[in-house]
Parts: sequence; C-alpha cells; structure tokens
Amino acid sequence: MNFFIVDAFADHPFGGNTAGVVLLPAGASFPADALMQDIAAELRYSETAFMLNESGVLHIRYFTPAGEVPLCGHATIATLGVLRHKGLITDGRIYPIRTTAGELEVEAGPIVMMQMAAPQLISTLDGKTTAQLCRIMGIGTNNEGIPAQIVSTGLADIMLPIGSIEQLQTLHPDFTALRALSETLGVVGVHAYAMVNDSHTAHVRNFAPRYDIDEESATGTANAALTYHLFLNDLISAPEHCTFLQGEAMGRPSIINTTLSHSNGHCDIRVGGPYYVVAKGDLRL
Repeated sequence: MNFFIVDAFADHPFGGNTAGVVLLPAGASFPADALMQDIAAELRYSETAFMLNESGVLHIRYFTPAGEVPLCGHATIATLGVLRHKGLITDGRIYPIRTTAGELEVEAGPIVMMQMAAPQLISTLDGKTTAQLCRIMGIGTNNEGIPAQIVSTGLADIMLPIGSIEQLQTLHPDFTALRALSETLGVVGVHAYAMVNDSHTAHVRNFAPRYDIDEESATGTANAALTYHLFLNDLISAPEHCTFLQGEAMGRPSIINTTLSHSNGHCDIRVGGPYYVVAKGDLRL
C-alpha cells in the first residue's frame, strides 16, 4: 500500500493541517478496521484517509489515532491532492466520494473544494452548559450576544463565539473536562471563533481531545459548520464566500475557504483550499 503525507490548506510544506493518505490497490477491499486504526496510530496525524476507487466513486474512510470518524475535510482535500499529484484526476471535474457521512462531491484542482453534508443545527446550549463550557475553556464568559450552538455538516461540533481575538488566542482548555463534556454532548469538540474587522471572516481554534486531538491547525468540517452557524445568526448572508484563519496559536497558520448558497430552503456549503504533498512511501505489512 502506498501512503502519502500531505499538508492540506497550505500551498507550501510545513503549513496547514497534515493528513496521512493511504491509496488502496485497484480491486482491493478495505483492510480490517483494526489494521487501519493501527496505521493511523503509527502515522500519528490527526486523521489518516484510506481510499478505494470503486468504479469511479472514491470511497474514503477516516481514522484518527483514537478511532474512526465519518468525515474529515482536510484529509479529503489531501486525498484529492494525492490523486491530482499522481495524474489520476482532471482539474475542473467533479468527483463523487462515498463516506460514512453520506455521498458528496469534490471538485479537483489546485484548490480542492468539497461539498459538505446537509447542515444541521442540532441544539443551542443553555446558559448552564455554556457557563460550564466557558469554565472548561478557561474564560469567564463567551460573546453573550451570540449563542453557543452544536452544528453539523457531517460532524457535530460546538460553535463557541469569543468576544475578542486576544481572548481567543489565550484559551487554555481543561482537556480532561472537555473530553468528558464532548462525550456527554455527543460532539467531536469545540470550534471557538472571534470575528474582527480584518480580511478574514473569523479567526478560529479547534479542540477535540475526545479523539486525542488537543488542537487542530485546519478543520474543514468545523469551519463549514461555523459558516452555517454564522448564517443562522445573521452574521453572514447568502450567497457568501468566507475565509477562516486557523492554527495561529500553533505556529501553522491556515486559510480555510467556504462557500454558502441558499435556495428554496436548501443550504449548500462547500469547503476547500490548496494542498502540498510532503512525502510518500510504502507500507511494509
């Protein structure tokens, strides 16, 4: 099996968010779940994607070092980047992908854009839970003018508005407590954001200790969910193109692009960015 190391949401090495990508041979089937889990743990990136080409449909499964997740934005972009790097896909074409979160579309090119699952507002946190979350995140209060909400475009995350970029950059979560709360609420983690008057829609940080990811430098699914959260709270309109700056606190600044369109009650959100293939090799199993 060939594996690749790819920086997604970056057009240069050592930026963005790194993913492992394993391309499975034609005619093969997915290895045993335990083996894919061991490979993801060995590579040690926040997500590793395993891909089969099934009659033109790209079937992708995603594993963190701790377990399988139904969808991962940056690992999907990394996978399409590898296929383009190898000359196996054509710029400008739309490719169907099958994930455990459903079937989606991805557009190939130097900027890979992927369709997200239908956005859902799962719940708005009540005052008691929001206060508990703020204590866990090491702040006294969030931006009280905007509710904290659980939103999904394939994965459920808490959208936590923060009052200032200074407060955002000094967050110090209690990761043990955050893991427990994430399990209780059935979410991947917390996507905290601050909106400031600059060239970005928002500055963001993402924390997912439930899946052994204390902080992630670029998170496609969570920024797609944030796009929907901002739309629901009248902070953006439709159609809209958003840019989110993530990873500043980790020294890996990443730009994540999203688009939102809304028609006849249907909301379509896409997320994407560039990629850089850093390394490749063979798994000797």
